[in-house]
Amino acid sequence: MVIDSYSEQETFRIGEKIGREAKPGSVYALIGDLGVGKTVFTQGVASGLAVEEAICSPTFTIVQIYEEGRLPFYHFDVYRIGDPEEMDEIGYEDYFYGEGVCFVEWANLIEELMPENTIWITIEKNPEKGFDYRKITLNHPTA
Repeated sequence: MVIDSYSEQETFRIGEKIGREAKPGSVYALIGDLGVGKTVFTQGVASGLAVEEAICSPTFTIVQIYEEGRLPFYHFDVYRIGDPEEMDEIGYEDYFYGEGVCFVEWANLIEELMPENTIWITIEKNPEKGFDYRKITLNHPTA
């Protein structure tokens, strides 16, 4: 599924809809270049999960945990992971296979660790369609 967004607010609302529809154990892989809007999208997801705490990119901590929403929300940023084995140190399996909702930015760097049921989301810019335009592609598992 491809969704066009023409503003930061629209990108937020698309994420919010995903958050409202997320089920326990959902895992989302979020792919996109720096500055494409991954954090805005994730903030929308958190809003849809009724997380009221401020959401920021966990670049230096790898995972931020938010437990006060409708479901536990685990926001990963694996940009700085040098080797997928580093994920073992934070016990990623407890999150990926738990009852919360996982969002993993830069998931392509640990693709081999992502569960089969992962929903892959790619956010891309297209300057020809405007500065704020984003193409958001959702690929649901075929299982």
